Amino acid sequence: MNAQQGDYRRCSPTWRRDPSGGPGPMSIFIGPLYGRPYDGIMTPERNHSWRLIPIWRAAIEVAFIVFLFYSNLLMGEFNASSGKGKTLAFALRDIFTGANFFIAIVSALIGYVIFEFLRKKL
Repeated sequence: MNAQQGDYRRCSPTWRRDPSGGPGPMSIFIGPLYGRPYDGIMTPERNHSWRLIPIWRAAIEVAFIVFLFYSNLLMGEFNASSGKGKTLAFALRDIFTGANFFIAIVSALIGYVIFEFLRKKL
């Protein structure tokens, strides 16, 4: 197999003169790159952020579940049975307590474990 019929997945175009050496037209020669699978500009970065991806995903999912918990509590503060004339500041002061935060974190962790189990099972 000559150079023009080589492996074209790892080739780069270069200009080549007519083989007779005359003033003929220039043709494009596609030859192998000899060990250069890609350009030096495209070298992959050597970071290890892939280890943190599951941790970030878990933190985002737990935070989202906590957000849903608090939004549900906030909506419950303004239903018809809780009384008229409540302000947003009073409702926020009423729902952001240590006990509610503990319940939110525990329920979010339980929800995350259940969703991960179902995600891997299905």
